[in-house]
Amino acid sequence: METGSADVFERSGTIGIEEEFYIVNEAGRPVSGIQELIYDAEPPAPLQGRLDHELFQCTIETQTPVIDDPADAPSALATIREALTDHAASHGFRIAAAGLHPAARWRELDHATKPRYQAQLERIQYPQHRNTTAGLHVHIGVADADKAVWIANELRWYLPPLLALSANSPYWCGHDTGLQSARAKIFETLPNTGIPGYFEDFAAYDRYERRMVEQGSINDRGELWFDVRPHTGHGTVEIRAPDGQSEPTVVLAFVEYIHALVEDLTARYEDNETPPTLRRELLDENKWRAIRHGHEASFITRDGERTIALAKVVDKECDRLGVDGLRAVFERESGSQRQRRLMEEKGMDALCADLRL
Repeated sequence: METGSADVFERSGTIGIEEEFYIVNEAGRPVSGIQELIYDAEPPAPLQGRLDHELFQCTIETQTPVIDDPADAPSALATIREALTDHAASHGFRIAAAGLHPAARWRELDHATKPRYQAQLERIQYPQHRNTTAGLHVHIGVADADKAVWIANELRWYLPPLLALSANSPYWCGHDTGLQSARAKIFETLPNTGIPGYFEDFAAYDRYERRMVEQGSINDRGELWFDVRPHTGHGTVEIRAPDGQSEPTVVLAFVEYIHALVEDLTARYEDNETPPTLRRELLDENKWRAIRHGHEASFITRDGERTIALAKVVDKECDRLGVDGLRAVFERESGSQRQRRLMEEKGMDALCADLRL
């Protein structure tokens, strides 16, 4: 039974970045490539032990090494991305990034044959069969299990603004969904997804995780796919809310902010702060606002008494935490806005080409 332990929460402030990408051809259209890139070939040194695939044969995931100093995040991310694109190019492939690939039609794509994914397809059926999503996952080390659960609880309010800033998936099977992050809504059709409930402490989370495995609801802890979770294997808090991104500067802006936010919440935990907590239903409403409106979203505040525009959230958070990357992300065209503009101006071929790294 693969469950975790409180003992792994040993280090604070470390960073890990996981990115899900699409394997595409020269035109930027999804193609099966995991056999060549993962099973038949030795990956370059930076990717050894840091390359895996997802549900479809056109999806691939990278992980950075553990990053001890936030200043090292840009070089770590660049090294992994360069190694991936070079590895793909050496086998005749390209790499693309978005929350959903606009030209990916799930009925026409091959699933991976890995037993883990075959078991998920059998258990979950239709929602997993169509799960062509790709996200960005950021891990921050926390040196205490109860603290990690407290931080994960508090992070829940911040997830919808992060999702809104990352919105990069307006198209599903070639169709404009009218959403800014269709990925988030499609992924939510799977079990054990979305914004999680509140956990009193690590013992409560551990009981839940173990019961889910023991009752056969999941095969291992990795199948708890919530937007935030204490990762009981890595000793981190893992944020899984953002859409996949092609621009590394956007990824790094999220990493900068998430790291600063977790450090701030760590200090607030140590000060025995008891902030207000919104009902889960209102957190879900905030997530819907992010999915639907992206950069134009506003959110119900922590006290539930008013709303606050994303622009104001960004300004307040950047001033409060001393970061600035989020401002640049907000001020630029969102991923979904760019995709729609390119589709309107130049069509699907140009859009697919644009998503390549």
